[in-house]
Amino acid sequence: MAEIPPTETLTSVEHQDSTDQPNPSVSPPPPSAEGINLPEKRKREGEPEPEPSADKAKHPLWKTSLCSYFRRSGELCSHGDTCRYAHGEDELRPRPNNTWDPTSERAKKMAKTNDQDKAVEEGGIMMTEALEEDGEESSSGLSKCIVNLPMKWSSDNFRFFLNEQKLDGKTVGNNRTLKVSDVIQRPFEKNNKAALPEKPSPDNDDENDSVLPSDSASKARSARDAVTPLAHMSYSDQLEHKKNSLAQILKRLTRNARKACPNGISLPEWILNAREIGGLPCKLEGIIESPLVNGYRNKCEFSVGNSLQGKHTVGFLLGNFREGVTAVEEPVDCPNVSRIACKYAAIFQEFLQQSCLPIWNRLNNSGFWRQLTVREGRKPGQIDADNSETSISEVMLMVQVCTLGSDEGQVKEELHRLAQTFSAGSTAESPPLPLTTLVIQDHTGISNAAPSDAPLRYIFLHRGGDCGLEIADDVVEPRIHDHISNLRFSISPSAFFQVNTLAAESLYSLAGDWADLGPDTLLFDVCCGTGTIGLTLAHRVGMVVGIEMNASAVSDAERNAEANGIKNCRFVCGKAEDVIGSLMKEYLSLPEKQDENRETSENNESGVNSAEENINSVDGVVVAENSSVVNHENGHAVSGCSKDEAKLEKDSTPQSSSNPMRQFKNVVAIVDPPRVGLHPTVIKVLRTQSRLRRLVYISCNPDSLVANAIELCTPSPDKSEKGNNKNNRGWRNMSAAGLARHRSKSMPESEPFKPVKAMAVDLFPHTPHCELVMLLERCVV
Repeated sequence: MAEIPPTETLTSVEHQDSTDQPNPSVSPPPPSAEGINLPEKRKREGEPEPEPSADKAKHPLWKTSLCSYFRRSGELCSHGDTCRYAHGEDELRPRPNNTWDPTSERAKKMAKTNDQDKAVEEGGIMMTEALEEDGEESSSGLSKCIVNLPMKWSSDNFRFFLNEQKLDGKTVGNNRTLKVSDVIQRPFEKNNKAALPEKPSPDNDDENDSVLPSDSASKARSARDAVTPLAHMSYSDQLEHKKNSLAQILKRLTRNARKACPNGISLPEWILNAREIGGLPCKLEGIIESPLVNGYRNKCEFSVGNSLQGKHTVGFLLGNFREGVTAVEEPVDCPNVSRIACKYAAIFQEFLQQSCLPIWNRLNNSGFWRQLTVREGRKPGQIDADNSETSISEVMLMVQVCTLGSDEGQVKEELHRLAQTFSAGSTAESPPLPLTTLVIQDHTGISNAAPSDAPLRYIFLHRGGDCGLEIADDVVEPRIHDHISNLRFSISPSAFFQVNTLAAESLYSLAGDWADLGPDTLLFDVCCGTGTIGLTLAHRVGMVVGIEMNASAVSDAERNAEANGIKNCRFVCGKAEDVIGSLMKEYLSLPEKQDENRETSENNESGVNSAEENINSVDGVVVAENSSVVNHENGHAVSGCSKDEAKLEKDSTPQSSSNPMRQFKNVVAIVDPPRVGLHPTVIKVLRTQSRLRRLVYISCNPDSLVANAIELCTPSPDKSEKGNNKNNRGWRNMSAAGLARHRSKSMPESEPFKPVKAMAVDLFPHTPHCELVMLLERCVV
């Protein structure tokens, strides 16, 4: 008998279903419990060979799999007709369970048809062929994605598939060659999956990673798992988990700062002392609990889309769109959302079932209804943790729509119906739900993250009594109010405000304590939003200068200062990188003699500014650096704001009791940047301003804090090393910390800060996120 050729013994099973198909390179398995008779072993020489027909009758898997030699070469193997594997689609037979060899053309066609039917049944949850409708080509780039590949496929499976289609190695586009490569996990995905503990569940649920691992896993998760992945843990375990995670992140600051230190310069003392505290740059003193653990969010953004069952749903996405997940599930079991917010989401969802306007389709960027935002305002006083919803006194609803291509008359009619639905739904509850205003935001972008100046096309204001909701005759920006540290804050639809009001009080109090404030302190509040930090600390300092790029938020900050009788605050409208340099120069570079004259002029009834001769003044307005317009009459800058907004802010700006040009002995900065961190220009200004001795960094993204702290705390290089930092083209592939190390080499000669202490504040229970506060001081010379 002829030996089996090597090609047959090395048959790959990657294209076969391991549960249904045997490995063709090994002998058949023993008889099963069901009594299936398998063929006997081949007899030795001299014994008669059994006829193929006998094997064919006995072996239930005869010709149910394609021969591996045939798949590779397209020719018959050495066994010829006696081979129990099929040598072509014509010979192939179905398996006993009525399935086909997955490598066959018949099975591939059936799988493709099933996937398309499944996508239609699930309402287009995954990105399949939706972008190819009507034969139109998509310009969004999503058509390059390949989805719905078998989960068990490895890169070899995919490479074999491309070989069959004659695509692997083909040149496309600008001399680019198609190839298959294994995906390398990004660092944050590895950290999240490694750090989070397994969830003990009898149903073998997926782990609660903050980043969803795959499409199929995303489809099996609930909104609770997607939004609050730590909800299965006790709150004490959540705090311990967050503290440990932050400690690991802070250790990266020490390692990267050590690498960033210039050659020939001794390491800073805080790096040398890091070994004594486990590699941390400073002591992590602990984590402050959230006073309210459940229903703490005062702002919830609910997406509009289809559920896994294809129903119009208002809730949370089950995963990331870049992973092909567009399913939305209701927020009924999310512990961070209040009952009031869930009720309004349910009212809106019921309305969408009968609406004649379509919901937003993320696959082709079309539709009308996009998002519902619920903002809650709480009344002052002690809040009952067991029944916190009783403290909610105001609610702003903002419905995001896309009116592009819609009939104006139909849109107005639907919005009227929506207003009536919300009004009736709020009064039907027992007790009635608070409802202050309904705002319609018109946004045509791809993402639901609308810019702050997105038009508010329709505004419905609550008139009280039985009038319900009516269209406002005059377009006045609506607001609700919340309270922090006994101060009343006015909040506009797009303004930033901490989502956990009670925990924010603890956060701001901690920042004020660490900043070492006093009557002779000048406080720079960078990225101040609606002025919450500066206003809550204004009574402890001599002067507050807030910087914010959102004109609406600046307007709110001015109103908040006036409403609370605070007169020592000045708020500047502009990007921090554009205005902070001129503001630092204005306040911290004033000669002492000029300052003495200015202090003397405070008691002069004429109020003449002794330094006015050195200022290019036009109608009482000074043009500062970077085209930032600063009004010294009311201490307000209006860079980047419209004329109407500037006039409004000028009228509402409180008169400062302290002259803004006064010199202060203690200069402190508190920064609360967005997740991307501080702009490099802002870092350079803070680092090079020698009079700024203390900096409190509040971070919602510890990775950004690490990157910024590298530049702030690394010693300046000498001139020779700066000259070698040229023609570095690898910055696009650098991590945030690596890029910070790269930028630190060009930092002007200045005294670095040093990390003193850090503290976590839990503003987001049940999620992996946490605020981190770090105190930085100038190193002792």
